[in-house]
Amino acid sequence: MNSFFPILLIGVFVVIFGLLAIYSYQQQQKRLGELLSLADRLSWKFDSDYDYSYQDRYSQFSSFTRGSGRYAYNTLTGSIRSGDESWPARMGDYHYQTTSSDGKRTQTHQHHFSYLLIELPYATAPDLRIRREGIFDSIAGAFGFDDIDFESAEFSKRFHVKSSNKKFAYDVIDPRMMEFLLADEAPAVEVDRGCCCISDGGSTWSADEFQTHLNWAVKFFDLWPRHLVAELRSR
Repeated sequence: MNSFFPILLIGVFVVIFGLLAIYSYQQQQKRLGELLSLADRLSWKFDSDYDYSYQDRYSQFSSFTRGSGRYAYNTLTGSIRSGDESWPARMGDYHYQTTSSDGKRTQTHQHHFSYLLIELPYATAPDLRIRREGIFDSIAGAFGFDDIDFESAEFSKRFHVKSSNKKFAYDVIDPRMMEFLLADEAPAVEVDRGCCCISDGGSTWSADEFQTHLNWAVKFFDLWPRHLVAELRSR
């Protein structure tokens, strides 16, 4: 009996891991089908193959240059409407890996996250980064590493804003934009080198969440002041 128990225990674990693997595969296939349906609804193209070009094409965004083994996959490409224009866009999943060591053994960690990239017609737009304020931002602020502050104390408290051009940041984040960002579940957004990236760099999205981020991006750019857009186009 004593010799049989370890074998039984191993068998139970094998069955459990097998069931978990089957469930994980089924969930992946379900999500893949939902992404295909989303691409069809949007009239976008879908490509599940690996794309290793992001670390060079979008190196201005740190999310795409972390770790090693970097590649994009489950990529949807198309365009979004902004006013009377169509802007090229792409979204999907991204992978990279990191390693850690405790001095005795080295472990490899796989990381996956989703993103939305939009090519802007404002190639000369300065860089701009907007995200939720975190505890480490507060600590950094105590040591003098402040972000850009705004007249709204509530907004400055809740959002971390960085830009090499403060005037541009103030122009984009006017009272209407502040109201929009405060009222909505605003994602992290970065604008750099004529491209916008929306991603938290850590979580994968469902098909509905991809659609939500697309809708949010359209509203975000529709709120850019007309005088600023005219200025950017004239450069």
